[in-house]
Formats: sequence, C-alpha cells, structure tokens
Amino acid sequence: MTKTVTLAHGNGGAENQALIHEIFWKHLGNEILDRGEDAALLASLKNPAMTTDSFTVSPLFFPGGDIGKLSICGTCNDLAMMGAAPKYLSLSVIIEEGFETRKLERIVRSMKKELATNDAIIVSGDTKVVPKGTVDGLFINTTGIGEVQAPGIGVHNIQEGDAIVVSRDIGRHGATIFVSREGLEMQSALQSDCASLWPQVASLLDGGIRPHALRDATRGGLAAVLNEWAAANKLCIEVEEGAIPVSEEVRGICEMLGFEPTALANEGTFVTALDPAEVPMALEILEAFPGCESAALIGTVTTSHPGRVVLESEWGTRRFLELPTGELLPRIC
Repeated sequence: MTKTVTLAHGNGGAENQALIHEIFWKHLGNEILDRGEDAALLASLKNPAMTTDSFTVSPLFFPGGDIGKLSICGTCNDLAMMGAAPKYLSLSVIIEEGFETRKLERIVRSMKKELATNDAIIVSGDTKVVPKGTVDGLFINTTGIGEVQAPGIGVHNIQEGDAIVVSRDIGRHGATIFVSREGLEMQSALQSDCASLWPQVASLLDGGIRPHALRDATRGGLAAVLNEWAAANKLCIEVEEGAIPVSEEVRGICEMLGFEPTALANEGTFVTALDPAEVPMALEILEAFPGCESAALIGTVTTSHPGRVVLESEWGTRRFLELPTGELLPRIC
C-alpha cells in the first residue's frame, strides 16, 4: 500500500483491490464478506430490524473515539434502541484523494473493536475515492440489520405515569467535538461518551426490564428526544432539572460558551421510558457499566401540558424545555 490514498485506489482495478484487501478485509474479514459477492446472503432472522446512517464528523479523531468507532456505534445503537441485537452491517466509505492510509487503517481497527463489542460483522461494502477537496477526508455510511429480542419497544408505547431515566451524564460528545474542533486548551479529562449501547440494553432485558421506549440522545441531545416523545404522544414530560446528570467539565463549557447541556449531542447515552416500579432495578443494572455511574431518574410522563416538556428548576420555577433550533455544533456525527 502507498502512504496515501490516490484516485487509482477507486478505479476498480489492482489498486482498488489492494485498498480493500490490505486495509478493510484485513481487519473486517469474515466468512460472508470474504466471498466477495455483489450481495450478502444472510441467515434468516426471526424478527429483523434495519437502520442506516452516514457519518461526517469533524475532526475525524477526537478524545474518546474516531469516525470509525462512531460509525459502528451509531448504527448498532439505533438497532439497540428497538430492542434489536446488531447482527450484520454494510460499510460504504468515500475517501478523499491524499488521505493517509495509516489513518485509514487506524479507523478500520476502531470499527473492528466496536463490531466485536456488538457481536456483529460487516457483510458488504463499497469504497469510492474522490478528488482532493471534494470531501473533508472521509465520509462513512453504515447500514445495520439486527434481530429484535424484545418486541413492542417504541415511542408510541409511552404512557401517562411512565418514569423517564437517562443512562448517564449528558452532553459529552457535543462538548468534546467543540473543544477539539476549536483547539481550546482545557485542563480536564473530558472525552466523548461514544460507546455501544447494546450491552446495556441487553442487560436490562436479561434483568426483566421491559422499556416502553428507548432513544439514544444524539443530535439535539436530551431536549430533542423528550420533545419528540411528548409531541408524538400528546403527553407532557415533566423533568427535574437538578436530577439531570451533567459532568463538571460539560457544565463549565456550557457556562463559558452559553450552551445548554440538554441540547448537546451524545453518542453513548440513551433515554428510556418505563414502568416506575422497574426504575430501581434499571438503575442498578446501568450503574454497573463504566461511565454509567450517574444514571438517573429525571422525570415522569403526565398530561399537564400535552405535547410539551416542562423543566422544573431546583428553586421550584417551571419553564418549557424547547426543541433545539439553529446550528449549534455542525458535523458532530
């Protein structure tokens, strides 16, 4: 392999085969992918779920992850939020001419590690190389297929009286990307929460917890998830502001730059609506995972203000938590 990707690596010929075999198949190869067919023949799944996502994060490498880890986590997490165990993924990459092959291999190694966490495999893929300046380094698309383990999880199953639980502290990914992009000097251990969520969801299900809804709080953060849920069901979600877990690092960045923690993106944090009786066990299960020690009950579903999210401060004042608007942090995933 050359030190950088050239346009010849996208020509379908020898250079293209070298790129595929020496970087992608080297780390991601398996019985299905190694057949080299135009389409993968998959074992039948009893109750399949499917999702797709594209990733254009800037910078490509950030504390706590990179675009490779993010692409696998993002797609597998979308499946996990439907109670589906990730099984098969496709991988499509658009590479800018001149991209360093050592960086590309580092990204692919991150993918391999995260696939193992989810017990999933890449079964088909595509590479395109485009002229310098056409894309910013590397864009990735992943499509995932999983098998539903707990049918019935979905936004429209949320009901009055449900408890709202968040799996860990919020806003880490958005804050980390901003700090990395702007080159701010921060004397802290702040890093993205980027992580696969299926192990946590699987543990909840194995523990007898049956969430009514699950959602990973990515773009738009916690505020977007709660507003979408309230609007979809014409119910009110009442949240105690003081119960929302926010790290000191994220809180400091928000105070300094005028951000709202609830609007910052996450890539390893989810929100769940569930029966209040299941909350103690759910929190006990979540708190056993690294990074989730701050899992918390933050609110409840009511009918007081249908379609709205109400935030109650520690001083007893109440206000609506609005859906985020405008371009807060472009290209966070």
